[in-house]
Amino acid sequence: MRHQSQARIINIVSFGGKVAVPHLLPYSASKFALAGLSQGLRVELARTGVKVTTVFPGLLRTGSAGNAFFKGQNRAEYAWFSLGASAPGLSLSADVAARCLLEASRRGDAEIVLGLVTKMATTSHALFPKTTTWVLGLANQLLPDPGGIGAKRALGRHSGSALSPSLLTLLGDRAARRNNEVSGTTRPERSAAA
Repeated sequence: MRHQSQARIINIVSFGGKVAVPHLLPYSASKFALAGLSQGLRVELARTGVKVTTVFPGLLRTGSAGNAFFKGQNRAEYAWFSLGASAPGLSLSADVAARCLLEASRRGDAEIVLGLVTKMATTSHALFPKTTTWVLGLANQLLPDPGGIGAKRALGRHSGSALSPSLLTLLGDRAARRNNEVSGTTRPERSAAA
């Protein structure tokens, strides 16, 4: 890469690499580590002409929620995630995100934060970390308590409920089909207990 002009590295991190996300602490820790690695690479490769861009997207409307694993109260956790990843304004389409990150890479930007809500949250956290952490603590109280299937895990598509899939997840369901994220069936299997 050092011998090519215009060489680029794009590291797609996550909003979780800027702000610790409740219920996703191991995920956030890994994303903070990737953000640090990406920043360090940018510094160390600067004299070689290789540009490194770090991308911090919020929720992306890819339809991948059905392929994610959920523990504890898996149905409730999946409902929260799939609703958020389908909501206009809260989530960003994968196509829009791709165009933004390619343009940032062309310009040689050090980093880019994708999505209005994500930009607001990261800016708030940078300026008011104590307040942002307090708000996230309140949000954590709305998330499901431990229990359910405990440490076992279930795929999102096996964790359906009245909320997901539903009309509220229509955009995420469409994205799943468009992005080939559907395995077997477009509707999650439900047990008799559901």
